[in-house]
Amino acid sequence: MITAGGDAGPVGFTATSLSSVSADPPLLSFGVGTGSSSWPAIAASDHVGVHILGEHQQELAATFARSGADRFAAPTRWHEGPEGVPVLDGVLAWLVGRVVARVPAGDHRIVIAEVVHGDPTGTGRPLLYHQGRFGRLRD
Repeated sequence: MITAGGDAGPVGFTATSLSSVSADPPLLSFGVGTGSSSWPAIAASDHVGVHILGEHQQELAATFARSGADRFAAPTRWHEGPEGVPVLDGVLAWLVGRVVARVPAGDHRIVIAEVVHGDPTGTGRPLLYHQGRFGRLRD
């Protein structure tokens, strides 16, 4: 899940791709469509939030993927985190990244961010998305 602060309030979307780019400095990347409702805020933000959801948060992921949804209304729980970035409560881990590049890629941009804050202390198992469906790790 990706979040950012915006002039009209917080924005966010469910990312289907997130990648580690570099360990030193710690960089990550994700893609965002330039036609998405979140793009204007992502394009203007100096910092973004990245959230790793637990398998119990499938409905939250679906809400953030749904076009036109009020993503930050109840029952979504969140707070303003470092650098003014919206941080979702109850996630397995969250990171705040300073945007260092927005690389054109067709009708998308690949956003590269340097991790500057984070909290990996959530508990549980990660929510997975594969072949168009949510899934869970097997024992």
